[in-house]
Amino acid sequence: MNVRYQTRGTCARQITFDLTDGIVRDVRFDGGCSGNSKGVSALVEGMTAEEAIRRLEGIRCGFKSTSCPDQLAQALKQALEAE
Repeated sequence: MNVRYQTRGTCARQITFDLTDGIVRDVRFDGGCSGNSKGVSALVEGMTAEEAIRRLEGIRCGFKSTSCPDQLAQALKQALEAE
C-alpha cells in the first residue's frame, strides 16, 4: 500500500512510503532536514511498522511536541489501522 501523509508541526510537509505485509519500504520526506530524513528513511527500510513505531514515537525536535521521526510513527500507525 502506497501511503501519503501530511505532517503536522514539522519542517517536512509530507511523508510518503510503501507498507507491504507490515514492512516499511521507500520512505521519503518532502522538506525538512535532508540528512536527518535520509538517515531515518535508511534506518527503517525493511523494518516492521510496529518496530519502527516503537522506536520513533514520542521523539521531539527541540521545543516542538513532535518531530519528523514521530510524524513517521504517526503515519505508520494510521496506515496499519487502514489495512
